[in-house]
Amino acid sequence: MTIKILLVDDHTVVRSGLSKFLMVNKDLKLVGEASDGEEALQKVSLYKPDIVLMDLMMPGMDGITATREIKKRFPQVKVIALTSFAEQNMVQGALQAGAIGYLQKNVTAKELGHAIRAACDGKMTLSPEATQVLANSVAQPQITGEQLTDRERDVLKCMVDGLNNNEIAEKLVVSLGTVKFHISNIFHKLGVDSRVEAVKLAIEQKLA
Repeated sequence: MTIKILLVDDHTVVRSGLSKFLMVNKDLKLVGEASDGEEALQKVSLYKPDIVLMDLMMPGMDGITATREIKKRFPQVKVIALTSFAEQNMVQGALQAGAIGYLQKNVTAKELGHAIRAACDGKMTLSPEATQVLANSVAQPQITGEQLTDRERDVLKCMVDGLNNNEIAEKLVVSLGTVKFHISNIFHKLGVDSRVEAVKLAIEQKLA
């Protein structure tokens, strides 16, 4: 499977360096580039990428706004924030807008490739800095409603670790149906509708 990628960054040098990396990976194909959020929306519509690598600080429409619009118009497209910043408002803003990953621009080629492939499988990847920011942003768990059971916390931790349902079932020695049942309960108790939201909340509130 070839993963189609759109690269969004207002710095030509950054786009050039990333495009060279992408070109040497046979399963990654750069289908287009954009220098701001507005152009990114146009290119997503035109090229239908699987992944958008999104800078956040750009003139005109910023990356967080562009991410929100992309997820609204093209929900199947995965967005990975790729930025030089790791401030709390930016990390939370990007994830709340729908980004499935948050990476620093000092990420290695290997780490970026892993994050791109993980995103295609619906798995979130956060830089150590972003993870720390989220962990520090909440002083204590603030989950409302019913509390998670020990087994649900086990399943949630596996989700945070990036395991899919089959891998969770194998690790916890339970059936696939049992895993799906626990995940359904987790979504209900956390008040979320997706795996990404559950993982984000688990990291923010230290639930797993």
